[in-house]
Amino acid sequence: MKLLSVIVFSTCTFLLASANSYASEEFFGPLESRPKGETGTWVIGGRQVEVTDKTEIEEEFGPFVVGACIEVEYEGKLVKKVTTEEEKNCRK
Repeated sequence: MKLLSVIVFSTCTFLLASANSYASEEFFGPLESRPKGETGTWVIGGRQVEVTDKTEIEEEFGPFVVGACIEVEYEGKLVKKVTTEEEKNCRK
């Protein structure tokens, strides 16, 4: 019984640690450049971001123009969503 408890505890700990390693994260920054289409390499806040056909793109606070404040949501290396945001979110 004790061995079973140890195995269950170890398995749960491993699964929780794995899930946390791919937790969603986000950052804000000004749009510096982007490709003509939606997919490709965008530069946001000095970071290169790969936007794919699976990335959700939302113009919530205006169009994607150079200088616009952008929120990037990602999970691991996968960019999940790019959204225009209020300028106050990009001020330091």
